[in-house]
Amino acid sequence: MSTPDNRKQIAVIGNGSWATALVKILTEHPEVYIHWWMRDSETASYISERHHNPKYLSSVELHPEHFEVHTNMQEAIDSAEIILFAVPSAFLHHSIGNTKLSIDKTYITAIKGIEPKTKSVVAGYLNEEHGIPMEKIVLISGPCHAEEVAWEKLSYLTVSSLDEAQTKEIAELISCKFIIVSQTKDLIGAEYASVLKNIYAIGAGIAHGLGYGDNFLAVYVSAAIREMRHFLHDIHQENRDVKEAAYLGDLLVTCYSQFSRNRSFGNMLGKGYSVKSAQLEMNMVAEGYYATDLIWDIKNLEGIEMPIVNAIHEVVYQKKSARKIFLNLAENHLS
Repeated sequence: MSTPDNRKQIAVIGNGSWATALVKILTEHPEVYIHWWMRDSETASYISERHHNPKYLSSVELHPEHFEVHTNMQEAIDSAEIILFAVPSAFLHHSIGNTKLSIDKTYITAIKGIEPKTKSVVAGYLNEEHGIPMEKIVLISGPCHAEEVAWEKLSYLTVSSLDEAQTKEIAELISCKFIIVSQTKDLIGAEYASVLKNIYAIGAGIAHGLGYGDNFLAVYVSAAIREMRHFLHDIHQENRDVKEAAYLGDLLVTCYSQFSRNRSFGNMLGKGYSVKSAQLEMNMVAEGYYATDLIWDIKNLEGIEMPIVNAIHEVVYQKKSARKIFLNLAENHLS
């Protein structure tokens, strides 16, 4: 399909619910054209022919004049000036493979996880493994769930970058009638916050599965934001306010929302499911599962005290009793 030269060419890498939601947001702008990459050729053909994703957010009708689908990642990336990654962090390195990433393009990460090979946030991975300058990397974070984007419910996103002009450009591209965007230069801190909130949401789900109520959850989330602030201060000092949307707001929605896959994963663990059974039941990736082990390693290496992360790691990876671990957490570490 040919595209007008004056449209902004953006490659979207991934075909899950968040990638689909971002395609919907971006195609609200007539000056944007999407090169949408996905590994599954069957899904790619379906979307090209029927203009909606059969697996994720299937109710969202996509306008074919605003996008084309690729199964060759290099082709999609070479066709665009802005590259947006929206694949699970655990599969990022494998997905990119030997694809060549030009340092002249702008790279957006909408991934909320740690890359396992480097144990870095995605911005760090792109910089360390592919030589992308940190100034060319942008983060899109919440608080925002893909399902509410699909319904065009008023939602909020945060754009983070070291380059103020670049931050403004990307913020304008994802602003629309149902998306309000805030901006920050705290690229690394906001990215770690988007990782941590998924871990804490697993804990919120575990508590719910064990029968703990709203009163406990309020205290738990209060302790989680304090623990997040402590970690962010030690790992990447910046003049930030963790009460802002990218930190506390994203934490709240991920811990409380019915759409939170990390909360759902934790809820099943609290009800007695094994990790493997919960993963099979969900049929979607809970980023917090991978992040828990990686953040646990990082905080041990840096000597950072994180009792909530410890508790969740004990349940998820050490297969300890959720009831005993959370009783100890409640009695000794939250108040």
